[in-house]
Amino acid sequence: MVCKKCEKKLGTLITPDIWKDGSRNSKSGSAGRKINENKALKGKSKFVPYGKKCSYCSSLVHQTNATICQSCAYKKGLCSICGEKQVDLKMYNNSSV
Repeated sequence: MVCKKCEKKLGTLITPDIWKDGSRNSKSGSAGRKINENKALKGKSKFVPYGKKCSYCSSLVHQTNATICQSCAYKKGLCSICGEKQVDLKMYNNSSV
């Protein structure tokens, strides 16, 4: 679970978007697509082998900028990046809680 303001912080894939209007690599976009650019070397590395751990259960977190793992975020109704309350689970019957 990710809140609306944290959606823009999510990482993008190395593979290019489908060539359509509004995609990140179209010419009508901001800068257009760069030719022969190595996407794996562009920017900082997103892979951290022994990186972050969940603040609740100490399991590995798969997102680069998240602080809570996806299962704990679902169980507690929190945003996995900022930890903000998303859903009130008072009246829910979660089997995984």
